[in-house]
Amino acid sequence: MTVRRFHAEIGTALVTAGVGLAAVIGASELGFGWEESGPQPGYFPFYVGLVLIGASLWNLMRAFVKHRDAMVQERASGEIEEPFLPRENLGRIGTFLAAMTGFVIATLTLGVYVASAGYIAWSAWRQGGYPLWKSLTIGIVFTVVQYVIFETIFKIPLLKGPIEPLLGIY
Repeated sequence: MTVRRFHAEIGTALVTAGVGLAAVIGASELGFGWEESGPQPGYFPFYVGLVLIGASLWNLMRAFVKHRDAMVQERASGEIEEPFLPRENLGRIGTFLAAMTGFVIATLTLGVYVASAGYIAWSAWRQGGYPLWKSLTIGIVFTVVQYVIFETIFKIPLLKGPIEPLLGIY
């Protein structure tokens, strides 16, 4: 499956229009008019949402016009529109998103430090091409440095998951 620029532009326009619509609906609940004391709480978000919807519709229209022009040119010259996201890159992005999803799940269940060590080690091993022992070392050293910086220097406790009670840290 190859994602064409046309499809990416349509998807982006629809998503941004949805964000704008959500802003308009939320602002409508707060009130977007003008009172004696000034604007109501939803005044600014309402109009920003309208601008976002308008810009999204403009981009949607331009995507269709450009696609139509590209199709006419393709018929005339035989040149196919360059893909926005080739199949090879789609696989790389899928691998990255899967790893990030695993990292988020591991962070919520095991804590930041275990998840960070695992994610950094996996990335160094699978994507960086390092040997497994070096990857594990990199992950562990990164996590120790992360712990020292956040917990010791800045005194910012991060989520430790089930390891916190095992270490007696409360």
